[in-house]
Amino acid sequence: MDKEHSEMSDTAEGEHAHDEPAHDVAAEPISSEPVMPEPAADPLTPSPAIESAIAEKAKPASAVAAPPKPKKEEEGESWVETVKTVVYALLIALVIRTFLFQPFNIPSASMEGTLLIGDYLFVEKYAYGYSRYSFPFGLMPFSGRVFGSDPTRGDVVVFKYPRDTSTDFIKRVIGLPGDRIQMINDRLYINDKVVPRVRVQDYTEVVDGIVYHVPQYRETLPNGKSYLTLDRYTDGPADNTDVFVVPAGHYFMMGDNRDNSDDSRGSVGYVPAQNLVGKAELLFFSTDGSAHIWEFWKWPWAIRYGRIFNVID
Repeated sequence: MDKEHSEMSDTAEGEHAHDEPAHDVAAEPISSEPVMPEPAADPLTPSPAIESAIAEKAKPASAVAAPPKPKKEEEGESWVETVKTVVYALLIALVIRTFLFQPFNIPSASMEGTLLIGDYLFVEKYAYGYSRYSFPFGLMPFSGRVFGSDPTRGDVVVFKYPRDTSTDFIKRVIGLPGDRIQMINDRLYINDKVVPRVRVQDYTEVVDGIVYHVPQYRETLPNGKSYLTLDRYTDGPADNTDVFVVPAGHYFMMGDNRDNSDDSRGSVGYVPAQNLVGKAELLFFSTDGSAHIWEFWKWPWAIRYGRIFNVID
């Protein structure tokens, strides 16, 4: 109606102007082209505000910010991740301990002067294959060894004490299956032949402030393996023995501290192959015992730095 009214008003005014005399009308430029009215706004083109509202509604659900998680829920997820990390670490440690390397420490003097009280060492678990005693608490229910290989004469071996398999012993392999082993006047005989040895510098030790010198020898087995032994007494109880014939599937073990070692000459007896835990390979730490674990200020003087990362002969 407004448009019609406007057009109608213009027409009436035109007609009225036409009725006036020409000389009374002010001169105005006249265009020969018809004057077109400005086009009305396109109703299909929305305004910027409408476009913004439409765009906001059109955003995908993923682009909309998620509401913040409650604090308790975040703490719960953090604990779950921590527990997972601990479990994974324990599983990895268990696999390494069972199949690769297991740490041990030396609590007695039976392997002096090769191993000392306070030494910490790694045992190679795969050296002789695996038996039930390769696993924690001997829980795997099978006998014998799998992926097994025989120890070499002279190897330093950790094994389960045949009389109590919950106890670990460490000794040196002296006799293989079928060997004849005997001690005569402090000297070791293998298959009726004396094992050569050479006197070297005395082993010194301090007991209650008193320094003792112990005769020390370098002994060489038939396969060329060489190591140090101590001979504390010239006529000790284990310096003269009967002949031991090592049965099949067993080994004869002796400590390097010959007069202060419970080994196959005594209660240990012959060690079954399945009792072998692994081969002692590397010292990774050593302390002389003069500092307790809580006396950290004494640690620097208690550590035997010269023994760290030594290969075991």
